Amino acid sequence: MQIEKPLTSAFVTGATGLLGNNLVRALVAQGCTVKALVRSPDKGRQQFAGLKNVELVRGDMADVAAFASQLQACDVVFHTAAFFRDNYKGGSHWQELQRINVDGTRLLIEQAYRAGVRRFVQTSSIAVLNGEPGVPIDETCLRALDDADDYYRSKILADQAVLQFLAHHPDMHASLVLPGWMWGPADIGPTSSGQFVNDVVRGKLPGLVPGSFSVVDARDVAQAHIAAALRGQRGARYLAAGRHMTMQQLVPLLGQIAGVKTPARALPMALLYLLAAAQELYARISGQPILLSLATVRLMAREAGRSHFNHARSERELGLTFRPLEQTLADTVAWYRSHGWF
Repeated sequence: MQIEKPLTSAFVTGATGLLGNNLVRALVAQGCTVKALVRSPDKGRQQFAGLKNVELVRGDMADVAAFASQLQACDVVFHTAAFFRDNYKGGSHWQELQRINVDGTRLLIEQAYRAGVRRFVQTSSIAVLNGEPGVPIDETCLRALDDADDYYRSKILADQAVLQFLAHHPDMHASLVLPGWMWGPADIGPTSSGQFVNDVVRGKLPGLVPGSFSVVDARDVAQAHIAAALRGQRGARYLAAGRHMTMQQLVPLLGQIAGVKTPARALPMALLYLLAAAQELYARISGQPILLSLATVRLMAREAGRSHFNHARSERELGLTFRPLEQTLADTVAWYRSHGWF
């Protein structure tokens, strides 16, 4: 089942996040009014200052019932909110991951349905997919739960909650969009990519870490969400992973665009584990975000060479395209510079 009716009103969770705020802007640009779920109204006003047709809704995915009434009269719910900061906070956060990513998703689609919403787009992740190193991965290459860390497991279970709801409600339409490592302007969080940009420009990166990544512009992922709401198949997954990059390729390119010198030496895995352990101790003492956690190092080791993705389905059914990575990096650096971050 496909839905071609235009969007006139939307509800966006995680609206001040990197993906969420770019999705809000894209929807408004296409003539849609948006209810934007924000935990901090002050942050929401900062993010959307001067943007018309955006109504801030104060709420938290830990308490969906508290904002459920605001879902009424919306054409579609875009669920971009997630707890993901365990990779640069250190430690274990399964209770929060389950409460927000898994239970929150299940409750959100239930409340959306009760409010009369019949379109739902779930922000999934490439984390739910797996494959052999160097082999292109598509939406059919699902990851087993026993091969997932806590964050990956939470995203797998959240997707299952959406699909289980569809199985019992044939009049509900939902699609799932699977982004890669998102970059882009207006990342006020910042997310891991925004923190990485700041660390590279400020000379805080001690060396090149191993591993490969799939880098994508959050603005392109936002367009994939809108296309999924309009043209996506019911229950279908759509990759929006972007371009495969090694850190040895990404860091020099970022340095060239930012006009800064970047490290050239590669850091061995043993040293990365030691650095991550030290940074986790610092995080517990200071409460500050860190560049490298043990979870991140384990992820690098396990996922090396596995970020080659086949976007054929998204290109064919959604018309998905990706802007040049150089433009994404330049726009990201420019935004931070223009807002006084460095």
